Amino acid sequence: MISSHCLNANLSGLGFGAMRLPLMPDGKTVDEAQVFEMTDYAIAGGITYFDTAYPYHGGQSEIVLGRALGRHPRSSYCLATKYPGHQIASAYDPDQVFQDQLRKCGVEYFDFYLLHNVYEHSEKTYLDPAWGIVDYFREQQRQGTIRHLGFSSHGSAAFLERFLDRVDCMEFCQIQLNYLDWTLQDGAAKYELLTRRGMPIIVMEPVRGGRLARLSEQDEAVLRSFRPDESPAAWCFRFLQDLPGVRVTLSGMSSMAQMVENVETYRARRPLSKPELDALLGIAAGMVDRVPCTGCRYCLSECPMGLDIPMLLSVYDELCFASQVTTTMLVEGLPATKQPAACARCGACTRICPQGIDVPVLMEKLAEKLATLPTWAQICKQREAERLANSQ
Repeated sequence: MISSHCLNANLSGLGFGAMRLPLMPDGKTVDEAQVFEMTDYAIAGGITYFDTAYPYHGGQSEIVLGRALGRHPRSSYCLATKYPGHQIASAYDPDQVFQDQLRKCGVEYFDFYLLHNVYEHSEKTYLDPAWGIVDYFREQQRQGTIRHLGFSSHGSAAFLERFLDRVDCMEFCQIQLNYLDWTLQDGAAKYELLTRRGMPIIVMEPVRGGRLARLSEQDEAVLRSFRPDESPAAWCFRFLQDLPGVRVTLSGMSSMAQMVENVETYRARRPLSKPELDALLGIAAGMVDRVPCTGCRYCLSECPMGLDIPMLLSVYDELCFASQVTTTMLVEGLPATKQPAACARCGACTRICPQGIDVPVLMEKLAEKLATLPTWAQICKQREAERLANSQ
């Protein structure tokens, strides 16, 4: 658990996430002048938590954010960054990466340091003795170059529990959480697990990459009937403000207008009433035409291939709503014999399903959809090429 020292008033409820910084007209180079302006406004507006990572913006994010923050007293902000063990194909040496990050950010220590994207497939790398990743960063914490050690994850609630049982030095956890993923990605279960274990939560993707800020006219009208003065984005933050286990909510702001609006939202807490919360979750339910799987798991005993059908159906739901890398990673981490393409199309699952779901057809559609998307290995290779290009 994060110590009481870190749970003081200096840790703001709103954090500045540096994964989507404003860009120059070339669409690649970070607009440093605008980041400076946004950072100044953030600190003046009470934001003290700033989050970046080694691969963000091809390695530019740490540099630009470090320069922006370096113009302010070190005690006026908390800086968080991450070790890219989920991209271990690039053979990142922990010490080399960490020392590079200190240099790029221009600091002597990180207030918060995270193992980046620990999930079902990357866990084996993070815990591999050959890399010694956890031991290395625990040592950095003992030396004082890391104040608080935690991890980010897009894994399932069951995975989070298993990882926390195996690694007892994690002090906080960063997860994707918003009113849509409260059910779509089983965020409620992840939230309950972490709060039960006394694990403070840092939230990423509160507005789902901007998707929840762009509602249909009908859905916006519903929200305006309750609160005419609040934007769809503000509703996302209000939902999270009502969750006491959430310590910081990151917003990947890419313009001064977004910064101004979000700082204003966090000037006061405006809890959601029961009718307002019901309306918000109703909007979320209407966004996704979900497969009517109830998670009864009857199908598991009938599948000759041993596929985790409920999990794969949830992936299908997710991809029907929006293609996300974090979703496809869950399937890529499975053995080929457990992926949707391995479905034997025997129909045993459909015959026992109380909802009559035609699982073989959906497995075929899911496999076809996944085949059109880039793999995580391809994305990592591209990001590494961008980072190397920017470092030259």
